[in-house]
Amino acid sequence: MLTVKNIHQYYGGSHILRDVSFEATLGKVTVLLGRNGVGKTTLLKSLMGLVPIKSGSIELEGKPIHKATPYDRARAGIGFVPQGREIFARLTVEENLRMGLAYKSGGTPIPAELFELFPVLKQMINRRGGDLSGGQQQQLAIARALAPKPKLLILDEPTEGIQPSIIKDIGRVIRMLADRGDMAIVLCEQYYDFAQELADDYLVMERGEVIARGLGKDMEAQGVRQLVAI
Repeated sequence: MLTVKNIHQYYGGSHILRDVSFEATLGKVTVLLGRNGVGKTTLLKSLMGLVPIKSGSIELEGKPIHKATPYDRARAGIGFVPQGREIFARLTVEENLRMGLAYKSGGTPIPAELFELFPVLKQMINRRGGDLSGGQQQQLAIARALAPKPKLLILDEPTEGIQPSIIKDIGRVIRMLADRGDMAIVLCEQYYDFAQELADDYLVMERGEVIARGLGKDMEAQGVRQLVAI
């Protein structure tokens, strides 16, 4: 679904991403790990087109997208859940979900499946986003990204600041979405146990480079916990 080849990215004179390559496959969760400041969020923003790459290529279903705008990448089938959620605090839950359908025709209904995945959103459909708890806002942010039925879902630190019960709910949803086989998922995560539980494949970044990669089931044996320990 997603093929990233030899991408480099700079902020001013700082070389942030260094020759990064990887693939994300339908039906699998590809987990991106690393300490703070190693370039993980920059990589995800580069995939979405929020920051430009200097060189290399990004392909979605074999088609190059690295020169496409963020909204064209969304239309092509990428859903993005940014770090910090970035929901619209003054809009209701329903209005936030409709923002995820912004490029669809005006009469496009909110998929009923979103309320099956996150029942609390149905209960709070008319409540303003800013009045939800942090965990509920994260569920809303994920549901908003899922509303247009993306082929690739990118999540940046979805467990950050979230209570354990909702972390379990989010993990269950991510696993279920991957197991359906019609979506590839890229998950950037600091919480090692959550990442290990979900990972089909993993990448570890250090100073803008991928320094380790492999199968999720091999993470413990390959010492990944020690690589990302702070």
